[in-house]
Amino acid sequence: MIQQPELTVIMPIYNVEKYLTRALDHLAKQDDPNFKLLIVNDGSTDNTRKIAESYRERFRYFKIINKHNGGLSDARNVGIANVDTPYFTFHDGDDWVDSGYTAFFVRAFHDHPDAAMVSCGFWLDYENKQGSVPVTKKQVRGMKGKARTYQLISNPFGSLCDNHCLATPVKGYTWNKGYKLSVVRQNHLHFMKDLAFMEDQIFNVQYLALTEGFYCDSTPIYHYWQRKDSMVHHFNLKMIPDNFKANYIVAKIIVRSLWQEHRKENGSEQKLIEASERDQR
Repeated sequence: MIQQPELTVIMPIYNVEKYLTRALDHLAKQDDPNFKLLIVNDGSTDNTRKIAESYRERFRYFKIINKHNGGLSDARNVGIANVDTPYFTFHDGDDWVDSGYTAFFVRAFHDHPDAAMVSCGFWLDYENKQGSVPVTKKQVRGMKGKARTYQLISNPFGSLCDNHCLATPVKGYTWNKGYKLSVVRQNHLHFMKDLAFMEDQIFNVQYLALTEGFYCDSTPIYHYWQRKDSMVHHFNLKMIPDNFKANYIVAKIIVRSLWQEHRKENGSEQKLIEASERDQR
């Protein structure tokens, strides 16, 4: 008897006919096929929708939502609104994953029940290079405190430059993260729709500020395709004000969160001191 799926993979797609077959072929060959695939077609004008529909029989649980073009954040928000499993993650339509991708998130949440978010490592793949390259050789594994988690996720330069020297196996992306639906529902979290980029980093920092517990395993299982025509590799003037705005929001959330953490720790220490003094009387 097949148990109800615990994980939904949200895949926002827009004009990715050149890459979608590869993405869905890999996703259809998971070690743990008991997950829900939720595709959000954001008004594609090429053959993206037709290709997606052709994979309906390859997945146990398959749903596609076709909507007018509203941008990536809007597509992600629509995806979240339609999730009905305890956990969910994101998958870009031009990337692909190793066979242990879906199993990782379910297992990580089961093995680390105190974690509100879990994260895997990822590969970088290039059009003009053979083979996959891990984003960094740094090994990170285990539960992390808030300060360390913010350090692993934050990237102040956003997409303004190719900053692999600052790479971590975590970063602010959504496609290598697993989330709990209950956290999003209870706190009415959503992606900001008026930013050109870094909206994923803001979402992650907001999520972490409201929760306790982050688990990371830097073993790469997601393949991040480095497209030359991708928005993040093409500079435009809107990136400059959006970069300042996004970094201001991220910094504000982090500072407030760490200050609250500091006050909570000091309060706990004070209670221990007072309890010790009472015992000595």
